[in-house]
Amino acid sequence: MEIIEVLRRSDVFHYIEEDELKLVEKMCTPQVFEAGTIICRQDKEEENIYVIEEGLISILLELGPTEKRQIQTAANFECFGWSATIPPFRCTSTAKALEKTKVLTFKGMELRNLIYTNPKLCAEIAGGVAYVISQRLRAAFSQLMGVAYQD
Repeated sequence: MEIIEVLRRSDVFHYIEEDELKLVEKMCTPQVFEAGTIICRQDKEEENIYVIEEGLISILLELGPTEKRQIQTAANFECFGWSATIPPFRCTSTAKALEKTKVLTFKGMELRNLIYTNPKLCAEIAGGVAYVISQRLRAAFSQLMGVAYQD
């Protein structure tokens, strides 16, 4: 699939206009992560934001040195690593490839620096990141209600 189509279908860039998507396309680097690869680790500085072209990652909470809990997954056209765009730029969870996963990688600083050269695009990307965060929060609330709610 072409990069522009992946961006068009992604949760973070899907509403950006075509001419701006072409600018965003030039900012990404395709990467492949093998199954089992830790892509970003909870509480560590995050430099990159990712859009999954094809594959599956696990979003894990690290509860201690040896205890991890999968709280969500992300699959085709979904974004993860959004912490690279929001201070203090630390991962809120760990992301691990569950299968061979192709991603489009963006430098968080490069996206943030669009504020100086293309503030409209920067604001649209920030809106997309806010959308991703709201969807993850909604999913977490649903999980919590499923665990906590009793008739």
